Amino acid sequence: MEERVRITITDGVADVRLSRPDKMNALDVAMFEGIVAAGKRLIDEPGLRAVVLSGEGRAFCAGLDMGRFQGMAATTDAAAARETNQQRLGPRTHGLSNGSQYAAMVWQDVPVPVIAAVHGVAFGGGFQVMLGADMRFIAPDTKLSVLEVKWGLVPDMGGFALMPRLARADVIRELTYSGRIFSGTEALALGFATRVSDDPHAEAMALAREIAGRNPHTIRADKRLLRLSEAADIATVLQAESDEQIALLGSPNQRESVRAALEKRDPKFIDPAPGE
Repeated sequence: MEERVRITITDGVADVRLSRPDKMNALDVAMFEGIVAAGKRLIDEPGLRAVVLSGEGRAFCAGLDMGRFQGMAATTDAAAARETNQQRLGPRTHGLSNGSQYAAMVWQDVPVPVIAAVHGVAFGGGFQVMLGADMRFIAPDTKLSVLEVKWGLVPDMGGFALMPRLARADVIRELTYSGRIFSGTEALALGFATRVSDDPHAEAMALAREIAGRNPHTIRADKRLLRLSEAADIATVLQAESDEQIALLGSPNQRESVRAALEKRDPKFIDPAPGE
């Protein structure tokens, strides 16, 4: 994992960096494996409060490594290629996802907020990895694209599960059919960016540290409820709200939140146990 993805954790904030800067953090097999391994580690990381996901060097992630496309172009045995791809992409190896999809979807399973800090480029698979985060802080001159159509492919790393949560259906169609490149500034207008920033990593880290100062049980409950609200019916969501609130009311960290606010001091929270 450390060959492709670096993790530094300070005061509950994980600074996660894609680390293949000479290739603009393009997705080769090792990068896919590194991203998934990093996310899976953070799912159970003790004391974790927030995550910032970024790319080292000139870009967030340029998408699939060019060597993969060159291999596709050189393939002459279509039947053998189809069988290989069926074996690689068909099985659900990570819950609802295959391995490639989980490079984006794993950030949904991390129990704390994940902020993607995006600069340079986020093309194709890199765009989809970005979508897996809870929030996206993007530099205004970043170049983004749902680029798969250029290579005769569809977005297949969770793009069709994640894009409709953020943008209008007609916007998604236009970008998917055309593969056109758009800016970080336009991404904000379209719904893909949470915030446009000249220094997205610094702003993402600042918000992550602010989140880390909140009741960690509350933040985790918020993320569970927000995920549930994207798929469940209203009755299920309303019941889940009540269940989460019942668990929080009177708990040690909730009482500490109140005391700290009344006493105008920083709270001292107890970290959640694994699975809380």
